[in-house]
Amino acid sequence: MKLAVALLFTLTAMTQAADLAAIPLKDIDGKDTSLAAYKSKVLLVVNVASQCGYTAQYEGLEALYGKFKDRGLVVLGFPCNDFGAQEPGSEAEIKQFCSSRFSVSFPMFSKLHVKGPEQHPLYAALTSGGAPVKWNFGKFLIGKEGQIIARYDSGTEPDDAKLLAAIETALK
Repeated sequence: MKLAVALLFTLTAMTQAADLAAIPLKDIDGKDTSLAAYKSKVLLVVNVASQCGYTAQYEGLEALYGKFKDRGLVVLGFPCNDFGAQEPGSEAEIKQFCSSRFSVSFPMFSKLHVKGPEQHPLYAALTSGGAPVKWNFGKFLIGKEGQIIARYDSGTEPDDAKLLAAIETALK
């Protein structure tokens, strides 16, 4: 019985990883991509916004990326206008804002919906079986095998001790 449960868990994790990697995405420049481009990396998926009270987290996310990218962490920014219309700009405007104001070098993607009837398939997969994203700068930590390891709400700063410990563990 324990073996059957372990096998089911392993198959579920493998399916989840394959499903996440196969979801079509567009980068901030409109080029087709997917999470498969980051195979065997630890990912921190963040829904971002330029006019939010949490926008200053861009600085911490960039620092986090700089600290861990050589060890295999990739921060991924997904602009979203679902919460308080705090990301009204075009992709070009978002890219300009992020680079000029926060020197963002981590990958950014085209604007998408994280909730509601137009929810992007990535966020449908990330939130399946769980609560919807509550606000901008929600974070999902995804392991090297594509499994969701942890989820953090907007108030979790990029230098939070629990987040850093989870990243360290995932990178091993």
